[in-house]
Amino acid sequence: MLTKAPRGSRDILPQDVGQWQFVEGKAADICRVFGYQEIRTPIFEHTELFLRGVGEVTDIVSKEMYTFQDRGNRSLTLRPEGTASVARSYLENKLYGEAQPLKVYYIGPMFRYDRPQAGRYRQFHQFGVEVFGADDPTIDADVMALSMRYFRGLGLNDITMQINSVGCPVCRSEYREVLQEQLKEDVSDLCKDCNDRYEKNPLRILDCKNERCRELTADVPMMADSLCEECAAHFSAVKQAMDKIGEKYVVNPRLVRGLDYYTKTAFEITSSVLGAQSSIGGGGRYDYLLSTIGGPNIPGIGFAIGLERVLLAMDAEKVSIPEANKLDAFVATVGKVCANEALAVTMMLRDAGIAADKDYLGRSLKAQLKFADKKGVRFIVILGDEELSLNKATVRDMKNGTQQSVSMMGLTAHLAALVKEA
Repeated sequence: MLTKAPRGSRDILPQDVGQWQFVEGKAADICRVFGYQEIRTPIFEHTELFLRGVGEVTDIVSKEMYTFQDRGNRSLTLRPEGTASVARSYLENKLYGEAQPLKVYYIGPMFRYDRPQAGRYRQFHQFGVEVFGADDPTIDADVMALSMRYFRGLGLNDITMQINSVGCPVCRSEYREVLQEQLKEDVSDLCKDCNDRYEKNPLRILDCKNERCRELTADVPMMADSLCEECAAHFSAVKQAMDKIGEKYVVNPRLVRGLDYYTKTAFEITSSVLGAQSSIGGGGRYDYLLSTIGGPNIPGIGFAIGLERVLLAMDAEKVSIPEANKLDAFVATVGKVCANEALAVTMMLRDAGIAADKDYLGRSLKAQLKFADKKGVRFIVILGDEELSLNKATVRDMKNGTQQSVSMMGLTAHLAALVKEA
């Protein structure tokens, strides 16, 4: 059927757009307070960017990317995540030449081929931040604090920050050998995904939700036991910074982010109201990403938050979202008043910053009032032959039923005051 959206995608309808504008507006507000500027990157990139940046052995690259050949026989991919794209833009546009650290945020659609489920779509939306050029542990705490303050600003309370250190290439390589040695007798008992991960990315086994895999890894050493001196000191400093600013967290030694570029600090924010699929955002440090995709060795850190998951959590916690795009006034006509007169008054109100509309279907006054009430309009401006002869209009308050005659000269000021008080 040509009138049905592709599986895993959906329309955001006019009656739902207000909640999206709310969560996106809150993101922009908190980023402004924290000193971030918005960046907008293309929806598709050269496939190699994600192969090298995200990692060929990750689930995203091996199973979930939307990749296609363009007419020039180039391999392109709809972006499955935002960090690699922002890193590419940072290098291509030589943003490392500007004052550092560079702090940016983005809001937009991402694409992954996965089984659609509640709050998870093949086209989904993320709010993310990236910081380039700083390896100070306090920026790690700063980024994590931003994410938690964003959630609290939305009205979410049942959220938890989980943190861990995934080390650096040196100590992670050593830990990888320890983990493989510990699990070599149990490889055949691991789930299919973890069986594949054993050789390619064994750390991901620790994060598996399969009960059997969790049993087999219950007593294995954790990454914290293998951290090098530098990584251990960094993680300790991050925790001290979080403690200093009063940001609560839980150390989760099993937390392993699913992308290859993470180093040192990794974190995830979960919501207790979402059940088993509790993650609503996460991120971490990626000090080698820029050099991996062909740039200089510049540290970075960031996070991404799934907005569909955020809206699910807000709904579960019964967070009230202010109505958006609601009309302040409706211009109704009665008698032989022509449509042009109503349009002129409507435009006058709009020019004064009052959200207003009029009837375009030639309905009766009763039908116009019913339509306005259905739209939730509080104030009605009634234009009739008598009103216009006196250069006046009748303003009716639909909430309390009161109305009064107001001169055209003072109409906009009168309505503006009513709207402000409403």
